[in-house]
Amino acid sequence: MPKDFHLNKFCRGSIFLPRTCRNGNLEELLFVSKGCFECCIKCLGGIPYASLIATILLYAGVALFCGCGHEALSGTVNILQTYFEMARTAGDTLDVFTMIDIFKYVIYGIAAAFFVYGILLMVEGFFTTGAIKDLYGDFKITTCGRCVSAWFIMLTYLFMLAWLGVTAFTSLPVYMYFNLWTICRNTTLVEGANFCLDLRQFGIVTIGEEKKICTVSENFLRMCESTELNMTFHLFIVALAGAGAAVIAMVHYLMVLSANWAYVKDACRMQKYEDIKSKEEQELHDIHSTRSKERLNAYT
Repeated sequence: MPKDFHLNKFCRGSIFLPRTCRNGNLEELLFVSKGCFECCIKCLGGIPYASLIATILLYAGVALFCGCGHEALSGTVNILQTYFEMARTAGDTLDVFTMIDIFKYVIYGIAAAFFVYGILLMVEGFFTTGAIKDLYGDFKITTCGRCVSAWFIMLTYLFMLAWLGVTAFTSLPVYMYFNLWTICRNTTLVEGANFCLDLRQFGIVTIGEEKKICTVSENFLRMCESTELNMTFHLFIVALAGAGAAVIAMVHYLMVLSANWAYVKDACRMQKYEDIKSKEEQELHDIHSTRSKERLNAYT
């Protein structure tokens, strides 16, 4: 077969951007073959978009909660030390500063744990997407695979409850800072008013330790005029929004995992049906072969 025949067939069977494709020669040919295009479409079809959206939402929520929460806690320490004149207690006494340090370490753990968990859920989404079966051929649904899907559903449900608790807990400093911000605002609106904020009512200090700041004091006026209070208040609000986004991501994951579980369950039933069907067809083929041999022997 001549060489030009293959060349002309190649030119007609591809999607390309040639400068010239004539006289049997390819000069500076830039092309994208149909096979490559179809492969890209299959690869895009194999992406679990629902899991991808949930993962992006989870990472965004965890990043907002951890980043803004950490900075808001640091700002709280500065406010307590600067304007409320509180100091760290020497020794192993559990005071508010020690609790804040513990919360920071918890934030570090949350960031690392959910980064890994998001990757695991994405991998689970890839392996339970129906397009993966079309890309890599038929696969066997094992008992281990079903157990892994059920385990992820249970674990995600527990994490959703945990994030609900984190969201409720994060609303407490938002409420405290809102009261403080309201007092600062009312001071400028009402002349001669004397408002006081006692940290004992929020449980920050013990009952016997009086840490109260009033609007007539210089520290209170400096605190209200500083940008640190406003920044810390808004950081806690953003951290609360991040925790809420993480809750929504967990709910989204639950829907995705439930759908994947249903797919795995149906695939298991279909797999059993195909196995039984292939066995019956093999038995029928064996019966027909045996009868044909018997008839041939009887004829001879």
